[in-house]
Amino acid sequence: MTPKNTLTAVIAAALAATTGFAALPAVAHQHGDHAKAAPNIIQTAMSTGVHNTLVAAVKAAGLVETLSGPGPFTVFAPTDTAFAKLPEGTVATLVKPANKGMLTGILTYHAVAGKVTSADLVKLINQHGGEATIKTLAGGELTARLSGDKIVITDATGGVTAVTQADVMTSNGVVHVTDGVFLPG
Repeated sequence: MTPKNTLTAVIAAALAATTGFAALPAVAHQHGDHAKAAPNIIQTAMSTGVHNTLVAAVKAAGLVETLSGPGPFTVFAPTDTAFAKLPEGTVATLVKPANKGMLTGILTYHAVAGKVTSADLVKLINQHGGEATIKTLAGGELTARLSGDKIVITDATGGVTAVTQADVMTSNGVVHVTDGVFLPG
């Protein structure tokens, strides 16, 4: 996988975790005689007001072009509140140019190749005895389970994060907003 694909995956994942997507349009809207295309993953994240940290991280990692590309990608997008749960100074350290590789790895750990809806995830979970393994663009794995009616994701460190808003459709994939940041281990 190229660094560009990895960056795209990370950005997509980060966007998916954000809770502000519920107010965004999920389909194209008609304007006059032509349809306006849905925003891409990056445009969607920039418009929510709750993904400022994610957008800044994607810019610092150089993933904007990738996540704006054709995809499709599935991104688990943490909100600003999710990033604030990390130990103090973590985000400031990660966005430094010297840590670009580490930041890219974390961001691409939030992205999956292809368009994976919540219905797809639930189907996989049910088909695999209650949990499904998801391969990320970073090369790591996430584990998806159901907790009541919510999809929860466990990262490589054992951290458990809930999908708080599923199926935010974009022109180049789907975003699932999460209440935490995945750590690749």
